[in-house]
Amino acid sequence: MASGASTGLCGTRHMSDPIERSAAFYNAIARYYDAENEHKLDDLPFYSSLAAEHGDPILDIGCGTGRVTFHLAAEGYRVHGLDLARGMLERAERKLRGRADLRDFAMFYHGDALTFTFPTRYKLILLPYNAFMHFHTAQAQRQLLTRLATCLAPDGLIVFDLPNAAEVFSTQDDGALRLERTFIEPESGNLVMQQSVSALDRVEQLQHITWIYDEISADGILRRTVAPLTLRYVFPAELDLLLELCGLARFERMGDYDGSPFSETSSNLIVLATHKDL
Repeated sequence: MASGASTGLCGTRHMSDPIERSAAFYNAIARYYDAENEHKLDDLPFYSSLAAEHGDPILDIGCGTGRVTFHLAAEGYRVHGLDLARGMLERAERKLRGRADLRDFAMFYHGDALTFTFPTRYKLILLPYNAFMHFHTAQAQRQLLTRLATCLAPDGLIVFDLPNAAEVFSTQDDGALRLERTFIEPESGNLVMQQSVSALDRVEQLQHITWIYDEISADGILRRTVAPLTLRYVFPAELDLLLELCGLARFERMGDYDGSPFSETSSNLIVLATHKDL
């Protein structure tokens, strides 16, 4: 097999802002995102049920290529998707141009949730698929929650979808390089092997992951993309305190999209929050 180009995020070591580093990661892997996540469907009925109960407008934080935004828009809800990664948004907007039936329902915005001026107040604010983990410090988390509280409708709901930190922290981090999945990149038809290696910092609650995408063309040329990403875990009581400090309160805590109670063995930490005075 011939070797080919290797791309990475060489410039990210100069980026002091974790949000900018996360955006750089998603820009680097945007062309792979839909193909590698095409089977991520388990949360969509959950968001549909919340939308049916609370209505719109809906805000999708970290919308990416529009996975959740398009699903809810297709059900007739007005959804605003926000993301800082232009590469992801370009793909979302390209899809929207091909869906005339959704143009009155889906709208995408480029911006940082910490500073973005939200155009309205929302009945439902979603942080799906670990979106809250991209905010690495208590200061950034509080800044985000304070801003979301100001654009949350009086009877609105904020939804956090996170992994259960206790379950992750109970496992041994061996630092091994793992093959996560293989898939076909639809635009080229090339085979892609996705690998990862991670290191867990239990003190700072950070997981440092390096994703490696090896794309093999029909003529045997290998194109490698190396993209680092850091995520911060949040424990249940910690999130409750953050909400309290930002004028919010936990309404419900679940361990899965089916509404099952949260426990130390749950895979997910799903939290629904409202204004504190409700």
